[in-house]
Amino acid sequence: MNKDHPEDPGFFCTIRTAPDLSGITQVRLHPEPPLKDYLEAMALAKREAEARIGEHMLLSWYDRDRDFESPQHSSECHLRSAVPGYVDYGIYHGATLMVDVEEGRFVFFYLPVDF
Repeated sequence: MNKDHPEDPGFFCTIRTAPDLSGITQVRLHPEPPLKDYLEAMALAKREAEARIGEHMLLSWYDRDRDFESPQHSSECHLRSAVPGYVDYGIYHGATLMVDVEEGRFVFFYLPVDF
């Protein structure tokens, strides 16, 4: 199909060449020994989010070991893009913290929550 035509699924997707992470604190963690799995990474990232922004909400994440992201299917619109869907989702839903564990093996985007 033609991506310039409204009937093409890619028509409504904006293809970006690089994520705009300005305004997002980026934390890169390299635990030793390396983590066993996603559950350990999530617990580590959650502790980091609590320490940095207090009450928070996990907006999006990626697990490279299983090639799984949340929200699911968020990258479908990004097949020709350098920006994965979970990154785009986190950025455009207000994330202020990105925790990258083991050079992209696990990535988490958080939003502070005020009650």
